[in-house]
Amino acid sequence: MACLIPPLFVEQSPNWYNQLRGDDMTLQEIIADIHALNEDLEVYERKYGVLSETFYELYLSGEEPEEETWVLDWADWAGAYKILLRRQEQYRRTIEALREQTLSLADVIERTSRREPIPVAS
Repeated sequence: MACLIPPLFVEQSPNWYNQLRGDDMTLQEIIADIHALNEDLEVYERKYGVLSETFYELYLSGEEPEEETWVLDWADWAGAYKILLRRQEQYRRTIEALREQTLSLADVIERTSRREPIPVAS
């Protein structure tokens, strides 16, 4: 699947690929991405009547849309879901890394509530 990056995004950010992958993001940015992606996915879920998880299983198995007009939607939907899975994994790894630093969940929440930038674990 080709990655479609808006030209404006590329021009503004020389590290656009790293940002797309989630490198150098903070925990707050990961959470914001997760919320935005969920909103995008809900549009497709309402339009096609299935949850993204179900759709993605079919998509990965090679299922193709019967309607040609759906092809771009399906590619965008699959791409958004794949990014969501990546962001959720980054979130999980970051929280695990913070907890391994002997931070309690309350300590993590205290830091995030102060909008303290927390780098994402690699």
